Amino acid sequence: MQSKKIISKFFFYLGIILIVLFMTVPVYILFRVSFAVPEDVLTSHPKFLITRFEFKHWEQVFKSGNLWPPLYKSFIVATLTMILALIIAAPASYAISRFDRKIKYAIILTLFFTRMFPNVGIALPISVTFLKWNLMDTNLGLVMAHLIEQLPFIAWILVSTFETIPIDLEEAASIDGAGRIRTLLKIVLPVAAPGLAVAAMFTWLNSWNEFTYALYLSLTTKTLPLQIYYYVLRGGFFQQAAYSTILTIPVLIITFALQRYIRSDYLGGAIKG
Repeated sequence: MQSKKIISKFFFYLGIILIVLFMTVPVYILFRVSFAVPEDVLTSHPKFLITRFEFKHWEQVFKSGNLWPPLYKSFIVATLTMILALIIAAPASYAISRFDRKIKYAIILTLFFTRMFPNVGIALPISVTFLKWNLMDTNLGLVMAHLIEQLPFIAWILVSTFETIPIDLEEAASIDGAGRIRTLLKIVLPVAAPGLAVAAMFTWLNSWNEFTYALYLSLTTKTLPLQIYYYVLRGGFFQQAAYSTILTIPVLIITFALQRYIRSDYLGGAIKG
């Protein structure tokens, strides 16, 4: 019996190590190539560890003038998409979570029905419509396009979050004289902070990495993923790695900034209180 536990623990930790390596090794290789000397990479047997650093590729990216406008546009669009998605989806998801089970699931399925169509299939009609509305090559147009994609998923996440919050908390706040809006702002949303953080991270990361709508709606100022795509077409191998590394830095910052809100005991402590 003891040996079975040891073997199960061994395979459990082995699986964790393999998953971590599977996720981190590609990022390391990307980072390694962005700082590598070409002779160390363009060989039949490239070295895995970093032996020599070279900042020439990063200098070329920074001095090219093609970094800051796409970086700024990607950051603004992703941040606005996250904020607007939370403002729209949080109250709506709270209301949906308090419906009858059949009605609730019917609404969620209806929202997901809009995701049955691939982005490529609806990007062209959207671009034609936005062209008539003078929203082509604007941050607002790209944000609106991203909301089409993100709202069903963020609503699904938040409905599940609000379902776990007991109605007793709202009834207690109502007895204390709090209205519906005050209960939502002071009681429900703080308790739902872990779910809101997950939804915010999900929305921001998806908008930051989105490519299809950016390809159709960005004419002059590109987003960072689109800029990397054009470097791939031109064959700038080391510049691709530098751009891709820069693309991952805000992802790490946002993830670490919001992860403190994702605690499994957050909701449990609020209910016990």
